[in-house]
Amino acid sequence: MPPRRKKATEQAALPGMPTMADLRDTLWKAADKLRGSMDAAQYKDFVLGLVFLKYVSDAFEERREAIREEILEQGIPESRLDMFLDDKDEYIGHGVFWVPEEARWSHLAAHAKSESIGQLIDRAMDAIMKSNQSLAGVLPKIFNRDNVDQRRLGELVDLIGDARFTGHGDRPARDVLGEVYEYFLEKFARAEGKRGGEFYTPASVVKLLVEVLEPYAGRVYDPCCGSGGMFVQAEKFVIAHRGIAHKDDIAVYGQESNERTWRLAKMNLAIHGISGNLGPRWADTFREDKHPDLKADFVLANPPFNMSDWSRTVDDPRWRFGTPPANNANFAWLQHIISKLAERGTAGVVLANGSMSSKQSGEGEIRAAIVEADLVSCMVALPPQLFRTTQIPACLWFFAKDKSPQGAKRLADRRGEVLFIDARNMGTMVDRTERILTDDDIARIADTYHAWRGTASARAKNLTYEDVPGFCYSATLEEIREQDHVLTPGRYVGAPEVQNEDDEPITDKIARLTKELYAHFEESARLEKAVREQLERIDG
Repeated sequence: MPPRRKKATEQAALPGMPTMADLRDTLWKAADKLRGSMDAAQYKDFVLGLVFLKYVSDAFEERREAIREEILEQGIPESRLDMFLDDKDEYIGHGVFWVPEEARWSHLAAHAKSESIGQLIDRAMDAIMKSNQSLAGVLPKIFNRDNVDQRRLGELVDLIGDARFTGHGDRPARDVLGEVYEYFLEKFARAEGKRGGEFYTPASVVKLLVEVLEPYAGRVYDPCCGSGGMFVQAEKFVIAHRGIAHKDDIAVYGQESNERTWRLAKMNLAIHGISGNLGPRWADTFREDKHPDLKADFVLANPPFNMSDWSRTVDDPRWRFGTPPANNANFAWLQHIISKLAERGTAGVVLANGSMSSKQSGEGEIRAAIVEADLVSCMVALPPQLFRTTQIPACLWFFAKDKSPQGAKRLADRRGEVLFIDARNMGTMVDRTERILTDDDIARIADTYHAWRGTASARAKNLTYEDVPGFCYSATLEEIREQDHVLTPGRYVGAPEVQNEDDEPITDKIARLTKELYAHFEESARLEKAVREQLERIDG
């Protein structure tokens, strides 16, 4: 049976999905198709799995057509065409997954109305995983279960069939799907509420971490990687500053304890063409470190806040600065991250505000020991409402194993100092419940850190550091000791300078404001009298 196609009029209404807004709208409608029959966590796996399948099929067909054109242009007889079209290396060598015939979207679309569509999709997922080693054990095989409405699933296939990941100007399919995938992760995180925070960190927070650390090259590690957003942003940073030819200058390592989230991350990396090592399977970082010998140049992490149920071993060698309490893993995460840093490694970590000041169950002693080891480089107090999935106030910890000038790098000598930044008043509300850090906000925070550290990027911008009351302050270890090793930026940056915007003498200002106040009193009395008179007329 030939592939089922839309009518010409319908195709004309969707001319290659020319805009990203159109594409995202179509795909989000697809998500709604299954929303009524399953919860957010379930339909996330369905929709993202099918979107991924559609992408690999589109990319495969695009490459297949390119091979066809190349062969014919070279004058090779058409009788030999199939030999080249079926050569896996012609696809894999160009970063395209091999898609067996039974897994191609045209085959699935032709059977969208079939009662066996779920079975066909599961077979397609299996065929792709068997043909592409990097996807082994990654793709969801959940479409032929008893609780899946096959009619709705067929409608979902139809809708996603309207979405084309190729033909968006000069943007490759990978970039288009990458943007769609990130958009969906954010939407699903919002739909799932608190649980969504397990796999998604707000984009502006991720960007801030990356812009501060500047991971141009080296090993990047995330011990609780969620859907892999830190790695994607790190790659974007490298491409933006060094060009696409340098995208492989970073090597990514991650770990995730949740099976479904681990699969999301693997797909996310595959979509972005990132060859990452997330371990052979999902696993608890504390119980089973999948990268025991890793020493990372950069660590980016957003661990679960205040995790009370975690795998704790008292004599773990990672607890150099003290054994974390059984009821809160914050300082377990921090010490694990420190243990992973290379000789000159740096790290950025999102944690709950309590980590900056808590003294419960020995946390104060652990924090003091980390500070006295001169590992903390910067503390940032974040504004509220950045995380839609939690109302817990958050902060950023930045670590540096070596705060010396580092020879040729010509960095500022910051040994014995910590930079404090109070960003609580920054950000812009995008709706009634959520705030984002703008690009200007991110640049101001990152530039402040780079100026303080004396990085090459700061020198290129002619940036120099100075304390700004109410915003940033470089404190000595002695000053931090005086604060009992509490690291809340507000204790150090002080109050902002008050700008006197007028030269009106204070006595004249008081007289003027008093006169205005009495005038308001008189107007209030007049209005009260008028209202009373009206009410009396009604009563009469």
